[in-house]
Amino acid sequence: MYCFSTRQIRLSLLALLLLGSFSSSSLAQRGNRGGGGAQQEAKPIEGLIPVTDPLVVSKCGTCHTADAKGNLTRISAVRTTPEGWEEAIKRMVRLNGLQLSPDDARKILKYLSDSHGLAPEEAAEVQYFAEHRIIDEKFPDAADTRRACASCHAIAKPLSWRRAPEDWDLLKNMHLAYFPSIQNSFGGGPGGGGGGGAQGGAPAAAAAPAGGAPAGPPRTAVDTALAYIKKSAPLTTPEWSAWAPNVSTPKLSGAWTLTGYMPGKGKFFGRTKITETPSGYTTHTELSFLKGGEVTLDGSSLIYTGYAWRGRAKGPAKIEGIDMPSGLREVMMLSKDQTAITGRWFWGVYQEFGMDVTLHRETPAPAVLGTDVYSLKAGVTDAPVTVYGSHLSTSLTPADIDLGKGVTVTKVVSATPDKLTLTASVAADAVPGPRVISVGGVILPSAYAVYKKIDHLKVLPVTSMARLGSEPHAKGYMQFEAIAYTNGPDDKPNTDDDVALGPVPATWAIEEFISAYGDDDVKYVGKIDPATGFFTPGSDGPNPERKSQRNNYGDVWSVARYTPPGETKPLIGKGYFIVTVPQYVQWDQPEVAQ
Repeated sequence: MYCFSTRQIRLSLLALLLLGSFSSSSLAQRGNRGGGGAQQEAKPIEGLIPVTDPLVVSKCGTCHTADAKGNLTRISAVRTTPEGWEEAIKRMVRLNGLQLSPDDARKILKYLSDSHGLAPEEAAEVQYFAEHRIIDEKFPDAADTRRACASCHAIAKPLSWRRAPEDWDLLKNMHLAYFPSIQNSFGGGPGGGGGGGAQGGAPAAAAAPAGGAPAGPPRTAVDTALAYIKKSAPLTTPEWSAWAPNVSTPKLSGAWTLTGYMPGKGKFFGRTKITETPSGYTTHTELSFLKGGEVTLDGSSLIYTGYAWRGRAKGPAKIEGIDMPSGLREVMMLSKDQTAITGRWFWGVYQEFGMDVTLHRETPAPAVLGTDVYSLKAGVTDAPVTVYGSHLSTSLTPADIDLGKGVTVTKVVSATPDKLTLTASVAADAVPGPRVISVGGVILPSAYAVYKKIDHLKVLPVTSMARLGSEPHAKGYMQFEAIAYTNGPDDKPNTDDDVALGPVPATWAIEEFISAYGDDDVKYVGKIDPATGFFTPGSDGPNPERKSQRNNYGDVWSVARYTPPGETKPLIGKGYFIVTVPQYVQWDQPEVAQ
């Protein structure tokens, strides 16, 4: 580990700020270069996006100077999500003295997101970041990119941007200037990772050509990471070139059917009415959980870049015991044909509570939305099944309804335009796997699954995190689920052909993850409800009852046990679970929905 004196930090900061200043100037007007007095004009940056909005030019153009084509330095060399632009605007206000009224800030954010945004295909790759999902990110290499970038934030954060190669270099310099200790993560040590010597006295790599990858092999972790990011997130892409001319405000007014899933609560169905307003959209939603409980929400939303839905809604103060005092936020994507909107609605201090949501534009034509069952066991007879939809025929017979190969509808108990109540039998030799539902010729793929045996459990989230809290800092909770699986054709667990059978009523506990001698985290991290899998963390701050008066943090296993009907031996699933300290600084961008 490297240590830095205050004087070293100040000198490093000054040098890197000067470097960033010179680099910024080069983006505006590539100066003449050369050695021994010879002058050579550098290659201009390709693909810059001119800024045409007068408000952006007037507010940003003082520092970000324009060239003859209307390109503003830095701004014309980048594209990103609404959250990315909001973070950049906040940084300009906080560090550079930019003064904006709330209305001007909203207009600038809208223009930059529309004209310097991401194409739907680009945004889809990192949508989980804006949706605040807990996932295990995948990295292109075992160590370098994780070390250089993910030591501090998700890799989705840089991959939410598209930049010219020169601007990626400037971003690296900015990190070194603002956060000198990041040189440890970048892999260069003192004086390394920026423009200095290599770590351990190794020879420096050859100088990088303008706008390109290093001429020699990567020297440090950050060089490897930058080479990957430059290749993965260039400024000019076929996707953006095809999408940019089509950015417009979509016409979404009307009725939309709603389907979704909430961990711990299960499936829900409902409807949303969208109304266009001069500033965006208003929404009215009514949904019903199959486990019981109805929720009504009223909200408003905006669309950025022609597809990026950012909204807010308020409803009851609680959803089955879960506090929702300030309402929920909506992050979704509109499909290119404007018939579906998918994403996540979430709330909580750490956005830990949420539901997966899909809206479909309602038409007079019949539609099948889903079923109340997650799976049916081979050999079952006259099992109750409810099919949900819209504008369904009320005179259907069993012959009009197909629940997939090996499954027979034995009776139509009742039929309304929104719901069919059926009974069905499954052949004993039915092949396990997903099934398609067809109602009067209207198809819903992968509506449920058929199985012969539950082979194993998977705890979701597989890896997760909760946060301690008390009066000054709110707690971050966690809802676990146990999902049953049957092995696929390879008859091996935890492979790609496994078939999910839905959540099961497991019994929950937390168990010690042994990471040190005398580990005692289970005693202090918090409590899990044995029936529901809902985890409540302990309090933050030093604990006098713990060795060395440590905080109540720790890592444990979240363990689910479930005995399938007819079996005697329980199935056990485990997930790795970290309970950590509060997040004292929030880097969220909630204003994009306002």
